[in-house]
Amino acid sequence: MFSATPLKEEVVPKKYLVSFILITFCFALWGAANNMTDLLVTVFKQVKGMSALEASLIQTAFYGAYFCAPIPAALIIHKFGYKIGAVSGLLLYALGAFLCFPASLTDSFSFFLFAFYIFAGGCAIVETSVAPYILSMGPPETATQRINLAQAFNPVGSICGIFLGKFIILSHLTQPEIMRNLAPEEKVVAQANDLSLVVQAYAVVGIIGLLLGLIILFKKLPKVNQNRITPNIKGSLKRLIKNSNYKFAVLAQFFYVGAQIGVWTFVVPYVMEAQIGYAQVDSAWWFYLASLLIFLLSRFVCTILMNYICPEKLLARCSALAALFSLGAILGSGWLGVICVVLISACMSLMFPTIYGLGLQGTGEDKKVGGSGIIMAIVGGAILVPMQGFMTDGKLPEGDFFLNVLLRNIFTPLQSILDQLSFNYSTANSYLLPLICFAIVGAYGRYAYNHQQKLQQKTQATKQSPVENTSPAMPVNDQIKMEVL
Repeated sequence: MFSATPLKEEVVPKKYLVSFILITFCFALWGAANNMTDLLVTVFKQVKGMSALEASLIQTAFYGAYFCAPIPAALIIHKFGYKIGAVSGLLLYALGAFLCFPASLTDSFSFFLFAFYIFAGGCAIVETSVAPYILSMGPPETATQRINLAQAFNPVGSICGIFLGKFIILSHLTQPEIMRNLAPEEKVVAQANDLSLVVQAYAVVGIIGLLLGLIILFKKLPKVNQNRITPNIKGSLKRLIKNSNYKFAVLAQFFYVGAQIGVWTFVVPYVMEAQIGYAQVDSAWWFYLASLLIFLLSRFVCTILMNYICPEKLLARCSALAALFSLGAILGSGWLGVICVVLISACMSLMFPTIYGLGLQGTGEDKKVGGSGIIMAIVGGAILVPMQGFMTDGKLPEGDFFLNVLLRNIFTPLQSILDQLSFNYSTANSYLLPLICFAIVGAYGRYAYNHQQKLQQKTQATKQSPVENTSPAMPVNDQIKMEVL
């Protein structure tokens, strides 16, 4: 006879359903924010006539905030709880979105950067707060299913965000050839109109963020028993610094995020320059959408593949394939190059969570501090994307404004190096930077595999009984064969 099977625990208990839905909306909001920003580099480059380097500062502001926000987010959560953390993040999110309006009135790119920094800071605080909150809304046995269900709405928000950017901003921008032929006073009016489109798009997400924050604030949500014990950060840092696998993971995550944001930021310019009949921003945009959809589909494929290929090997192989497609983007032309650019996204889907998981293996009680360090490696998007932007046209910013002076001082040495190498500045050749990044990620995948093999050998060695240990020593490989026999 078969024993009775116990009833499966609910993923989301009915008493938490409304709270779960409200918090899950947050996942969609930061998904929309991340992917709207990728389009803005092309928008500001076209509207304001900026170099790719200057326009890429939008990503510096956005991902720079992600680097700085985890510490204040942790303090807010520790003192006031997850609910107030989520609310404060949403209000900051809305504030940053609304600041685009005065930025457009003053026609100040620096003001826009400040607005995007505040906006992204809100995203980061929300992201830090809601994930553990979702985990607590039900039985521990179903926590994994619950977070995956909520996480499924992140790509929904991403797709909504890029459609919002497409139909509010890109579809109504002044075409470049028209802008070039306008009189100076008419050009100012056209630029102001184009920037107002950015304000409208961000006003939509700002209003949604504000309303959601207020609803969560006044809604009675379940109380969570948080672990208020402050971790020994100093001790954890000392141990993590000695952990070679962890340090390599942080480095790999830095280069991966830089590669991912760079690949997506320059998809539209690449397609526009490929001479395949998509020379306008609003038509080339479809290839960015295709990249994102392939990225999402590949997540499911890679999850299945992990049943047959260990994560370390799969990471290394996908990185090698991504580097190969990057090479195809550089050397290919027309449709071949465009297809390679889009297919890079298929290789990237598993990289962030896999690096995160592998980097924290064996960290024990240092996992919380170590996880924060890997998340902060997102700053790679802030540093590497402007470098790729500079490689597209080789233009240094002009004028005496402090940002322009700072950029000239930073990038003049890089310009000298690239000029000595006879580097040909173009969007296609800028994919050399993601190629290098993927090579580093692949090297980490290989290192992580070797590291895991060593851990397994140590584990197997400790299983030897005292009687067995009295026998003459034999090589580890022979011991493993004996155990199998």
